[in-house]
Amino acid sequence: MKYPDSFLKLVEDFKKFPGIGKKSAERLALFVISQMDKEVVSEFSNHLVSAKNNISHCPICGVLMEEHCSICEDENRDDDTIMVVSDERDVFVLERNHLFHGKYHVLGGSIDFSRGISAEDLNIDSLFKRLDGVKEVILSLSGTVEGELTAQYIKELLKQYPVLVSRIAYGIPVGADLSYADDQTLERALNNRLKYE
Repeated sequence: MKYPDSFLKLVEDFKKFPGIGKKSAERLALFVISQMDKEVVSEFSNHLVSAKNNISHCPICGVLMEEHCSICEDENRDDDTIMVVSDERDVFVLERNHLFHGKYHVLGGSIDFSRGISAEDLNIDSLFKRLDGVKEVILSLSGTVEGELTAQYIKELLKQYPVLVSRIAYGIPVGADLSYADDQTLERALNNRLKYE
């Protein structure tokens, strides 16, 4: 039996999502075709287009935003501290748990030479334009080889600025991704951060 072309195209689209293989993509496509109402599918597709068209990265901190950045414009946040994270997922994890009340700086990834990602490909240079009045920069990067390399690189560049450079404590297992940490481990890691030397 040959699947209809439209179905195969939908399967291929689902396979583009991270963690979705052929079987999962087929299950999702079958669910859309056989169990979702046309109105729900239409609304879902509109949400996809709207999100892609309306969401961008804040030009200052790199956090996802629509018209305004809720982090940068929040006057209740501590302007003295900037936490550097790899991507938006890390911000969502920390914000969900209300563990950090300063500002963020999203790099958009980590240095990974095996994938052709160098420091120039990341949102690093704009961090140094934000350091006026900042007392501490917290490097909250994953304990992977790539995260460590990125942290070392940023730490070296920050030596020329009068800021304390700290690193979240290793309550996060080495080799683990920050977005998979449980709330208690994340809180312990943040509260026990040390000067990064």
